Amino acid sequence: MKSLYRDSRLHKILVANILSSIGSGITMIAIPWLLIAKSNGDVLFGYASIAVTMIMLLVTPYIGMMIDRSSRKKLLMVGEIIGFGMVGAFAFWGLVGYNYETWHLLIIFGSGSLYYTLFYPTLFAFNQEIFEKNQYKELNGIMEVQGQLSTVLSGGLASLLVTKIDLKWILLVDALTFLGAFLLILSIPYTRMKFKHVTQPFFTKMLGGYHYMKKQSVLFWFLLASFMPFIGIMVTNYVFPIYVEDILKADASVFGTHSMIYGVGAVLAGIVIPILLSKIDTRLSIVLTVTLFTVAMTMFIFFPYIPIFYLLTVFIAFGNAGTRVARNSLIMDIVPNDKIGRVDSLFRVIGYGMRIVLLSIFTSAISGENVLLPFGLLSVVLIISSLVIILSVKINVQKNHYIKDGAL
Repeated sequence: MKSLYRDSRLHKILVANILSSIGSGITMIAIPWLLIAKSNGDVLFGYASIAVTMIMLLVTPYIGMMIDRSSRKKLLMVGEIIGFGMVGAFAFWGLVGYNYETWHLLIIFGSGSLYYTLFYPTLFAFNQEIFEKNQYKELNGIMEVQGQLSTVLSGGLASLLVTKIDLKWILLVDALTFLGAFLLILSIPYTRMKFKHVTQPFFTKMLGGYHYMKKQSVLFWFLLASFMPFIGIMVTNYVFPIYVEDILKADASVFGTHSMIYGVGAVLAGIVIPILLSKIDTRLSIVLTVTLFTVAMTMFIFFPYIPIFYLLTVFIAFGNAGTRVARNSLIMDIVPNDKIGRVDSLFRVIGYGMRIVLLSIFTSAISGENVLLPFGLLSVVLIISSLVIILSVKINVQKNHYIKDGAL
């Protein structure tokens, strides 16, 4: 859509997201690798991931409510300022000559994860609010391409920089990207959409997403199952650095290249999926991409070779990103904007709960030097999710035929 590509609001959102994505992306690649390089660092990183995920689980419902009750633009700017202040403080620590201890790395990792918890759900609701409904599929494709191009750049830069320059310089660049993103978001014209105000108890408002989805059980299970590839990516962010080091016997450059190649596969999905959605049903597209992701993730168990590792990375990237583009478009079409934050937070809370369970099991397995067990368990979860998605689509098709035939 030419009108969308010419929209200055989209341009500013894209540049702001590119800045913060590249800066924080390099940092969030560097920190896990530096942690794992320390004595018993792989297990420590696992427990840190569990602790951060538990915090994210607790704050996400409140964030969802804030997104629905507050100015999305102000929330985005608050996130960028907090990111600038936090990362800038640690950059200053290194610049004045102090060394980074393990607890510094853990705080940087935790604050970066919490930044994502606020930024992406808020941006999702912000985009739904300011753009038109007929632009959502194209918009989500553009956002995916932008996000993954940023991943390509950050992965490529990380593979070159992590082992060659001091962390303080990486953090300084990261801090400046947060500041640049803040200024761009500040310049976006925005008028908060007016919603009917309903007086409700605090917890009733916070659980609005649950009450909304409770009335649509088939859609709930479909959306939950289609969220599994994203959860798979989140938990393998912990497993993949260890897989590269212990199974592939490779160094940080392979892990950085993996991140770059992942971005290439996801960019392809951002380009292809909006075209596919113009030709087939959104739910069918999700069936195809989740199945591709499931098969590719399972293959990591059987083909522990660097070239195959890169090839499978393309497939999981396409599967996850393609699912996200289609799923986001479906949610934007169906869920009202005054509930989008809480509905999104509902699935994130469930996802965080699953991540805690999976990371606990994965950390235990890796401490016992069984690195491939997490991939086996994740494959089982993904196969079940694929079956749930297929069954949900079948029920939805039957229901539509039932209505069209005049039975209701």
